[in-house]
Amino acid sequence: MLNQRALAYLGEVIRRGSLRKAAAYLDIDASAVSRQLKGLEECLGVAVLERHGNGVRATQAGRLLVEHYHAQRTAEEAVLSQLMALQGLERGEVRIAVGEGFIADLISAPLQSFMAAFPGIELEVLMAGVNEAISLVKDSEVDLALLYAPPVDPLLHPHVETRQPLDLIVPPEHPLLALGRPVTLADLTTWPLGLMDNCFGMRQMVNLVAQQERVHLQARLRTNSVAVLKNFVRSGIGVTFMPELTVMEEIRQGDIRVLPMAHQALNGARAQIVSRGGRELTVAAQACVDHLRRGMRFFNADSPRLLDAQGVALKAT
Repeated sequence: MLNQRALAYLGEVIRRGSLRKAAAYLDIDASAVSRQLKGLEECLGVAVLERHGNGVRATQAGRLLVEHYHAQRTAEEAVLSQLMALQGLERGEVRIAVGEGFIADLISAPLQSFMAAFPGIELEVLMAGVNEAISLVKDSEVDLALLYAPPVDPLLHPHVETRQPLDLIVPPEHPLLALGRPVTLADLTTWPLGLMDNCFGMRQMVNLVAQQERVHLQARLRTNSVAVLKNFVRSGIGVTFMPELTVMEEIRQGDIRVLPMAHQALNGARAQIVSRGGRELTVAAQACVDHLRRGMRFFNADSPRLLDAQGVALKAT
């Protein structure tokens, strides 16, 4: 039988990139980690790590073992949660990675009502950009991730998906409002532009379209904070890109206006709730998915602008 402690240590070494960093994280002596991994290699007759630069990385065998360990842990958690459900117990834990743009939607009524409906379920919410959130799901560090405009990945299983275009947000009296047509990237080259960092789905979509359109966008402000970009626009300094639902409160207050973009890729952006493909959710995690699907505006329907357009089209027919 595989040594579970050794597999856990191996997973941390791979994640941290060195024995020393893994040992510091685990709060144990590095020699103890080394002994466990050496014993694992001797037992199996294969190397699980190889030196790389100043650290180590997994061999193919090491990656296979860690993947098996994570799958085994996830399956065990799912079975235990089902057993608790059969006994009528409402206990469990759900770990969620969330982009900042979803936070206002999450922490209002949906989070409050979930915690009231399931008082025995503990929630852990981690802030993460799309790249980090995907890695957390793949590494089984979280059960679920709320993603905006994620890349296609066969290792992710989407439970919920809605259409949430990436729009341009501008101050209330901005000259771009007088265009009378969808905005192109070329229209933005003369205005101060704020952009999220490259690790966020919003920025990655803009980069992709800019490359396709051969438009150079010079960001006057780069940040990892949605709140900073909102204030950048609200103060009248410049413009940026965000889904409509992220700025609904500012729209209602008249502080921000939204303009659709002319690019299909930006209009086709999706919001998703995902988990690691091939791994069964715990009862608690599935309950959380169902609750967020019903309670979060990002996940119970497409964006308000698209719904309004559908309503107009239906009336016209």
